[in-house]
Amino acid sequence: MEALIPVINKLQDVFNTVGADIIQLPQIVVVGTQSSGKSSVLESLVGRDILPRGTGIVTRRPLILQLVHIDTEDRRKTNEENESKRNGRLYRGIDGEEWGKFLHTKNKIYTDFEQIRQEIEAETERLSGNNKGISDDPIHLKVFSPHVVNLTLVDLPGLTKVPVGDQPKDIELQIRDLIVKYISNPNSIILAVTAANTDMATSEALKVAREVDPDGRRTLAVVTKLDLMDAGTDAMDVLMGRVIPVKLGIIGVVNRSQLDINQKKLVADSIRDEYAFLQRKYPSLANRNGTKYLARTLNRLLMHHIRDCLPELKTRINVLAAQYQSLLNSYGEPVDDKSSTLLQLITKFAAEYCHTIEGTAKYIETTELCGGARICYIFHETFGRTLESVDPLGGLTTIDVLTAIRNATGPRPALFVPEVSFELLVKRQVKRLEDPSLRCVELVHEEMQRIIQHCSNYSTQELLRFPKLHDAIVEVVTSLLRKRLPVTNEMVHNLVAIELAYINTKHPDFADACGLMNNNIEEQRRNRMRDLPSAVPRDKAASSGPQTGSVSDQSDGGTGNWRGMLKKGEENVDRSGGAHTLPASPQKGHAVNLLDVPVPVSRKLSAREQRDCEVIERLIKSYFLIVRKNIQDSVPKAVMHFLVNHVKDCLQSELVGQLYKTALLEDLLTESEDMAQRRNEAADMLKALQKASQVIAEIRETHMW
Repeated sequence: MEALIPVINKLQDVFNTVGADIIQLPQIVVVGTQSSGKSSVLESLVGRDILPRGTGIVTRRPLILQLVHIDTEDRRKTNEENESKRNGRLYRGIDGEEWGKFLHTKNKIYTDFEQIRQEIEAETERLSGNNKGISDDPIHLKVFSPHVVNLTLVDLPGLTKVPVGDQPKDIELQIRDLIVKYISNPNSIILAVTAANTDMATSEALKVAREVDPDGRRTLAVVTKLDLMDAGTDAMDVLMGRVIPVKLGIIGVVNRSQLDINQKKLVADSIRDEYAFLQRKYPSLANRNGTKYLARTLNRLLMHHIRDCLPELKTRINVLAAQYQSLLNSYGEPVDDKSSTLLQLITKFAAEYCHTIEGTAKYIETTELCGGARICYIFHETFGRTLESVDPLGGLTTIDVLTAIRNATGPRPALFVPEVSFELLVKRQVKRLEDPSLRCVELVHEEMQRIIQHCSNYSTQELLRFPKLHDAIVEVVTSLLRKRLPVTNEMVHNLVAIELAYINTKHPDFADACGLMNNNIEEQRRNRMRDLPSAVPRDKAASSGPQTGSVSDQSDGGTGNWRGMLKKGEENVDRSGGAHTLPASPQKGHAVNLLDVPVPVSRKLSAREQRDCEVIERLIKSYFLIVRKNIQDSVPKAVMHFLVNHVKDCLQSELVGQLYKTALLEDLLTESEDMAQRRNEAADMLKALQKASQVIAEIRETHMW
């Protein structure tokens, strides 16, 4: 059991070498208010004056104090602790039986404890300054002595309420946060220090300890200054736990007074006086109080605590070792053969890029569609739905259709619906499919750009080691995509142009639609014939029906020609007595400008006009759906062939041709400035974790734990 504390000391040394606090080691954290006697308790445990003294806040940085018990009869046991190389020779001997070492001074040995105190003051001021501010950067001190027990203690700044001098206004909050940071460690034991001449019920140390340890399983109370209580009072009830019960116990001690410190009273003499005081004042409790009993109790508690913490500690170390091994692997090994490394990285990137498109990549996104899956979504969801949302007759009014029919007939009234008007209008509608098709190409191009970043972040992390190579690869792939974009756009443009070049009215689907439409029209004509009164002659009914060859609507009184409109316009003027805004009739002898005669824009269509417009609209819709189906099928194929597959096939050769050059090797494989540093830090941390795991394994074998 006694060997467990040196194990923790070894682990502390291991992690101190890498400056890491990722492992929460078992230790004793001393907590108390300013001037409660914390420093005196620590010095009593050490047996030496090592801590700065003064008024107000003196401890302004955490002090991690490791006490190492040594055997005075066998100094060789400590050779590993105090070996140092100087001028090629090993110095194994140390003058004096006690000495100290700081982590920040490396292998320097301090045998004068006054120098240790001065070094603590100097190191505190180096980071915390002279304004009584605090710092959370700890000072590590190890003391070797035959008069100490094996302990690891942490001295923290004392709790305070009011800032003094030029202290920060939030000094109370800063100190409290620092204390909570250390005592929140579940592997720590809290040593709550309270002065006997204050009310135990108002102890700030016990209050903050209870916040993080409500069950009191990790808290030990120390009552200082037993000799300074008011006359006629004692601490019997406090020490017996009748005022505030503490599970791990309450131990009373007697500190040196400021006069004793000024007069250089030895700690050993103070301990003797303490023992005499306890025998005189608290004879029944003397053997369970005092500095020596406190040291033994702390040693026992820490050993049991370490024993309980070691299994979890070992698991934590193994998990971290695996994480740092993975991190180190991601950083890669230092490059020896640059030519081979460059070719491997290029090949791997090209392979990962293609695998991402094909859906066989090692790292698959779970938060969003990526690569080939997103391209498929663009083709069949985004592009497909966009085409389906295009109205075959969108932007086309009945007046537009009627105007196109009239323009296609020329100066002569037409007996049939001119086919030219259908072609003119259907081309106008088919042209609307070009923009969504080009947008589809743009979306696929953007996704292939995103695949580059995906491969860099997830698939080929070693590229991050070489930022110049990464940038060069991005530039080559981007350039390749940029070159293929106009080629693909041109092909998609041609697909639409091909549909516009020849309106195939003999298309099987279109012929079927026309036949069905003619049948519907004929059926409607028969229905109207049946609904006519029996007195109406059939020849007159037929002449007014929607027959294709009818010319009755072209008479002078009809509304389907310009002559009819002109005549109706004159009749309106005569009936209204010139009240309308139409121009007055020209005077006799003056020329008539027919362009000045107004043509009604909005009016009720004749039966034939309505029929002609309906026929054209149905034909347009039928043919438009055929073309849309063709475009929806051919555009994704064109994009895959001219853009996606071409880039996949040419990417490897393009990268090799552009980057695999002897003149570029040195520049492309230059690591980022912090990559080598991060690799070294990860390697050091991994080495420390592996060493810590070995230390725990040794103690398990030795103690059958």
